[in-house]
Amino acid sequence: MPKFRVPDLGGVQAGAEIMWTAVKSAVPESCLGGPDEKLQFAKFGRQRGDVEMTSVKAPTTPGGGAAEGEEGGGLPGEDGQGQGPGIPPRPREASVGSCSSAGVENDIQQITEWQAGWNVTNAIQGMFIVSLPYAVLHGGYWALVAMIGIAYICCYTGKILVDCLYEIDENGQWVRVRSSYKGIAREVFGKKWGGKIVNTAQLIELLMTCILYVVLCGDLMIGSFPNGPIDARSWMMICGMVLIPCAFLRNLHHVSTLSFWCMVTHLIINIIIFAYCLSMAPYWAWSKVMFRIDILQFPIALGIIVFSYTSHIFLPTLEYNLIDRSKFTCMLNWSHVAAALFKSLFGYVGFLTWHDDTEEVITNNLPNPGFKCFVNLILVVKALLSYPLPFYAAVELIEMTFFKGRPKTTFPSVWALDGELKVWALAIRVLLVVFTILMAISIPHFAILMGLIGSFTGTMLSFIWPCYFHLKIKAGKLEWHDVAYDWFVIFLGFLFGIIGITTSFYALIEAFQIGLPF
Repeated sequence: MPKFRVPDLGGVQAGAEIMWTAVKSAVPESCLGGPDEKLQFAKFGRQRGDVEMTSVKAPTTPGGGAAEGEEGGGLPGEDGQGQGPGIPPRPREASVGSCSSAGVENDIQQITEWQAGWNVTNAIQGMFIVSLPYAVLHGGYWALVAMIGIAYICCYTGKILVDCLYEIDENGQWVRVRSSYKGIAREVFGKKWGGKIVNTAQLIELLMTCILYVVLCGDLMIGSFPNGPIDARSWMMICGMVLIPCAFLRNLHHVSTLSFWCMVTHLIINIIIFAYCLSMAPYWAWSKVMFRIDILQFPIALGIIVFSYTSHIFLPTLEYNLIDRSKFTCMLNWSHVAAALFKSLFGYVGFLTWHDDTEEVITNNLPNPGFKCFVNLILVVKALLSYPLPFYAAVELIEMTFFKGRPKTTFPSVWALDGELKVWALAIRVLLVVFTILMAISIPHFAILMGLIGSFTGTMLSFIWPCYFHLKIKAGKLEWHDVAYDWFVIFLGFLFGIIGITTSFYALIEAFQIGLPF
C-alpha cells in the first residue's frame, strides 16, 4: 500500500475564508449566536427551577401557579387528570405562537423543520460514526443491512413516540396532552414509577455517553503517540482533568455555539477520511466483506449501530417547538435517510480500505503519523467540547429529581437564595466528573462499551418502550398490521438487547485480561 502524503497546504487560509463565508450564510441563525440558540439541545441560561433539557417548560395558570402535570415541566394533563384550569391543549398543526392562554408560550422560541433536522442529525451522526467500519469488520454485509434497517425502525419509533403525545378531542382535532418521554411513561407505567424508570434510563444513557467521550480521548491519544511514555489510561486521566471545569457550568450558551462548529469540524474530518479512502480504491479488499455472521462479535456491532441512532429523548421537545408541526414526519424521514446512507457508505468504504486491520476508531488506521496525529488531536478537542452537553443534561436530571428542595424532593435545593450554587452542590458535580473518568479508566474499551450501551438503554429507549407505549395509549385505535409491527419491533429490541448485553459482558471479561491499573 503506497504511503499517504499530506497535500500541500498552500492557499488553505484563503480557502478557509471562502468556506467560512459559505457555511455562515447557510447555517441557521440559532447556530451563530441568534436569539434561539438555546434550542440547540442546550440551555440559554440556568435559573432555579429550570427543568431538564428533555422536557418542556411548564405552562402556568392565570394565577401564576404551575398547571397540573409533571413536576417542574410538561404540559398540563400529563398526570391524566385533565388539562388544568383555563389552559387548552395545543392543536398538532398549530404554531408555537398560536396559543395565547395566560401567556403560556410567550418565551418559547420557534424553530423550522430545517433547524429541527439539524438537531436530529447532530444527535445521530456524531463522533461515534468513527467506529462504524469496525462494525462492518464483525458484521460484514449484515452490518450494512442493519445500518439501514435500524434507521428505518428508529425513524418509525420516533414518529409513534410523538404520536403518543396526542389525543383526539371531542371535536375530532388532534391535541397535545403530553409533553415528554417522561410524561408518556407516567401515563403507561403510572405516576409513581413511570418517570423514575425513564429518568433512570436517560441518566444511564447520558453518563455512559460522557464516559465514552473520555474513553475515545484515550484511544485517539494513544493512537497518535503509540510509542510514547504515557499509556491509554493515563491519557484518559489527563483529558479528564481538562473536563473538571465542566462542574462549574451554569449555562451552555457559549457551548451550544461551539458544539455547532465542532460538528462542522468533525464533518470536515470525515470528508478528509472519506477522500483518503477513495484515493485507495484500487487497493480495496472487496472479498473481505463477509456474508456470514460472527455470532460473538456481531451483537456488539449491532449495539454500536443502535447507539448511533438514539435520539428519542430529544424528539418531544423538538416537535413541540416546530413552527409547522405537520412537517415533523418529513423532517424525521429525511434526517434518517441521510444518516442511513452516510453511515452505511462510510462504514463500507472504511472497511474496504483497511479490511482486517480496521481499528475500533478508524482514524487510528491512517498510515501517515503526522496526518493521523493531526486528525486525532482535532477529534480529541471535539470530544472534550462535546462532553459538557450530556454532562449538563445529566446534572439537571439529577438536580430536578433529588435536589429541588423539601418537600418536593428528599434533599434541599442546590441553589442558594442569591441564585448561586451551594458549595456542596459544586462538590457533587466535581465528583460526577471524577466518576465518569474513573469509569472510563476501568472500562477502557470503546467499541465494547458503546455496544453495551446500545444493547441496553438504546434498545429500551429506541425500540421497546416507544412501541409498548404506542400499543397501550392507542389501544383499540390501531390497525392489525400496526399492532403486529409494533410487537415485531419489541421482539427485535429484546432479541438485540439480551444477546448484545450478554456478548458485550463476555467481551469485557475477555478484554479485562490485560488487567486494571489498581
